[in-house]
Amino acid sequence: MEKKTFGKHEKIRKRKEYKAIYEQGERGYSRNFTYITCTNPSGTRRLGITVSRKVGNAVRRNRIKRLLREFFRLNKAQLQEAQDIVIIARRNMPHLGYHDVLKELGGLLAKKADD
Repeated sequence: MEKKTFGKHEKIRKRKEYKAIYEQGERGYSRNFTYITCTNPSGTRRLGITVSRKVGNAVRRNRIKRLLREFFRLNKAQLQEAQDIVIIARRNMPHLGYHDVLKELGGLLAKKADD
């Protein structure tokens, strides 16, 4: 059974890494999110989250980031290995719960894992 943690090695942290993913990755769209996936040489799944100020105040932005990290933490076993994923929140999002995020991104990222 895989650990359900979200460690430092699973985070995209540097601006250079984000820029490379933006340039080389494939984009996908859902109602409230844009996601970019790209293969990586490290062999681990990594997550990057971008939530701009246009989405809302700090409380709202942090809630969205917490929901996305929890989604990744619980569902990373279903995602393709050696893949970087950057999720960008769109503006004018309604207030979402975990199950809303799971419904919206679960099917989209699972389809990517099958490719």
